[in-house]
Amino acid sequence: MSSDSRRSHRQRRRARGFSVRVLAVVAVLGVVALTGGLVTTLQGPRVTSVQSDAAAAVSSAGSRLIFETTQSLQKVDASQVTVTPAAPFTVDTSGRSVGIRFTDPLWDETTYTIRIDRLAGLGGGPTSTVEESFSTPKLHSYVLQRGEGGDKIYRVGLDGDNEPVFEDEHIEDFRATAARLVVSTVKDGVSHLIVTRTDGTHRQELTLPGKGVVTNLQSAERGNTIGYTFTDADISASGGRESLLFTGSTADPAAKPTEIKVTGADPRVEDWRFVPGTDTILMLTFDGALSLVSSTGAAPVELGNATGIDDISGTTAYIERLEGPVVVDLASAKEKPLPPTSAELGQTGSVLAMSDGSTLRALTPFDGLNPLGTNILRVDAAGKTSVVAKVDTADGLLQTCVSPSGRYAALVIAPDVVNNPYDGYTLPLPKKLETRIFSFDGKQITTLEGFDVAWCRKAPSQ
Repeated sequence: MSSDSRRSHRQRRRARGFSVRVLAVVAVLGVVALTGGLVTTLQGPRVTSVQSDAAAAVSSAGSRLIFETTQSLQKVDASQVTVTPAAPFTVDTSGRSVGIRFTDPLWDETTYTIRIDRLAGLGGGPTSTVEESFSTPKLHSYVLQRGEGGDKIYRVGLDGDNEPVFEDEHIEDFRATAARLVVSTVKDGVSHLIVTRTDGTHRQELTLPGKGVVTNLQSAERGNTIGYTFTDADISASGGRESLLFTGSTADPAAKPTEIKVTGADPRVEDWRFVPGTDTILMLTFDGALSLVSSTGAAPVELGNATGIDDISGTTAYIERLEGPVVVDLASAKEKPLPPTSAELGQTGSVLAMSDGSTLRALTPFDGLNPLGTNILRVDAAGKTSVVAKVDTADGLLQTCVSPSGRYAALVIAPDVVNNPYDGYTLPLPKKLETRIFSFDGKQITTLEGFDVAWCRKAPSQ
């Protein structure tokens, strides 16, 4: 055999050997893949990763925990999911993932466990149970302190820590959203709305309808919409805009604000609220007319006369009428009296809605014409009451608010109110104010210097 023939023979032999090795490797990989697939199928779906944002979960509704699994899944029903401690949620299934959405903010410094039973792959086979736990962080909020040397907004914790994030010579009011602070300042008698990040940086000025005074600043439950009432600086008996309602966006501070009008009614707004989850606003005008107004310009819904708006939860509004407090279903315009409490508990002042259907009420008992302090009571849907806090007769209760999770109540107090002089702001308030935080079992958690805690939807009353 010639040398060329021997060389050719060796090359063909090496090629055949290489092909055999490749086929062997492919066969092994095939067996491994098949075995892995069989194991996965035999074991049922397993979790490969979990995504969550525990910090956001304590401050706002709608946070999600997402399980990623090894298989495409059959639809998971809410009955298969257990959350401990209990918290309201919804479930969605998409491909290999299951999302648990918490409809209310969660409690701070709490470990939650989520278990899903009978988790099934789309192709059938055995089911499995998956479980995951996570802990929520400490709860923080914001308060405003007015002072002789300037006003400051502080980021505060329930453990007493605080950090100044915004300072100005004259701060009237502020609101805190998930991503921003909206601060109402005054200079030379004219209001300015300053938008910042929550740490006070990246300041931008929000465009206003003109030179004037901003009052009743509020923010929508979600998104970037804020609203306020506006009065021209040069208003006089001969004319000018007075207490008109405008909305704007913190995402676009340069945009022209939108006026919210009610045709055929007194345009001056006494009080108002965003209706959560909708594009509507509940508005009380100077003539006592209560209306549900759409920001898109749809025809308003007239809801009769009222003397005040206490609170809104979903589409349920707690309204003050001359004949007494009522509960109005804004979806149907039907109403019923507020379920009463025992007369011996006192006269009902403010009413705040809780997500579980109960209310937080301020009641003042009297000895003849003399008030005997104020009691803050939780009243459940069946009328059962429990004491959350008591305010001494010498102190003034200016406002009651509830934390996003419904775990705490915040009471804005003017200590020794008779000897506590008012300041000279557009919204005049006693010079010394403190915010007392209570859990709903009646335990006082802490006292914060200042007011306007970010849980409140609006500034305190005078």
